[in-house]
Amino acid sequence: MTDVEKRSEERQGERRTESGIEVKPAYKPEDLDGFDYAGKLGDPGEYPYARGVYPTMYRGRPWTMRQYAGFGTAKETNERFKYLTEAGQTGLSVAFDLPTQMGRDSDHPLALGEVGKVGVAIDSLLDMRDLFDGISLKDVSTSMTINATACILLLLYSLVAEEQGAEAKDVTGTTQNDILKEYLARGTYIYPPAPSMRITTDMFAYCA
Repeated sequence: MTDVEKRSEERQGERRTESGIEVKPAYKPEDLDGFDYAGKLGDPGEYPYARGVYPTMYRGRPWTMRQYAGFGTAKETNERFKYLTEAGQTGLSVAFDLPTQMGRDSDHPLALGEVGKVGVAIDSLLDMRDLFDGISLKDVSTSMTINATACILLLLYSLVAEEQGAEAKDVTGTTQNDILKEYLARGTYIYPPAPSMRITTDMFAYCA
C-alpha cells in the first residue's frame, strides 16, 4: 500500500472536531427527521449533487496540484509542462494567449504584439500536438482557461488524445467555458450572447 493510499484509508476512519465531538463521514435520513432527504440533499455523489459529484470528494484522494502555465510557442510551453510534472505537479493548467482566446491566428494583423504574451499561442492541431508532445493525456488531467474558443480547443485536445490511443472515457479535465464573464468583465467574446450560450450547453452535451 502506498503512502497516499494509507493516508486515504486513515481519512475514512473516525473523525472528531477539536472539541472531541464525533463527525460522521455522511449524514443520512435518520439524522434529519422530517427533512426531504432524497429531493433536497441526497447521498454524496448522487442526484441532486448537493454534497458533491463524488461519494468521498477529497477524503478519498488528494487535491490535484496545478500551476497555471503557458507562454510563447507550444514547444516552449511543452518544456514547461514537463518540468512541472517532473517536479511533482499532478495536473496541467493551460494559459492561452489573447489571439487564441479571441479566435485569431498568430499571423492575423489584430494579433500583432500579443502572440504568446499572456499564454501559449495555439493556431492548429499541429500546435496542440507540440503542446502535449511526450505527455500522456490519459494519465494527466488538464484544465484549459478558455471561453469563446473553448469548443475548438477542446476538439484539438480530444484529437491529440485520440492520436495517442486514449479512449474518450479515459480523458479528464475541464474547460473554463464561462462565456458570460467575457461580456461582463474581460471582453474576449466572439459571438453574440445567445449563440455563445448555445455553444456552452452543446459542450455539456458533447462531453456527457
